[in-house]
Amino acid sequence: MTDSGLAWNVDASSTARVIQPAGRVDESTATEFGDRLIEEIGATASDGKAVMALDLSQIAYMSSRGLRALTLAQRSGDQKGVKIVLSEPNEVMREILAISRYDMIFQVFDTTADAVA
Repeated sequence: MTDSGLAWNVDASSTARVIQPAGRVDESTATEFGDRLIEEIGATASDGKAVMALDLSQIAYMSSRGLRALTLAQRSGDQKGVKIVLSEPNEVMREILAISRYDMIFQVFDTTADAVA
């Protein structure tokens, strides 16, 4: 993990860009999380890819500020022609997505392979 508390893995080798943050998205990391999502959307668009998969398997927690960052990233993606899909939410993230109804806003896939197919 970085000093800010989030580590990032990026895989741009498939038909979609797959990003996998790890850690907690809370008050101390939400800005970094949002900024990085916007940056990755730009990179996805520059690569000519239409889908960016956000692998949530390593996210231990996401606050409302993290959810807001997802909303802003979705808007940016819409402007750049990049669709954001969510994959592999762990039990905590699955519950957060359900409570916030973000599972109705974003497509959520059980596996990253399904998300990029």
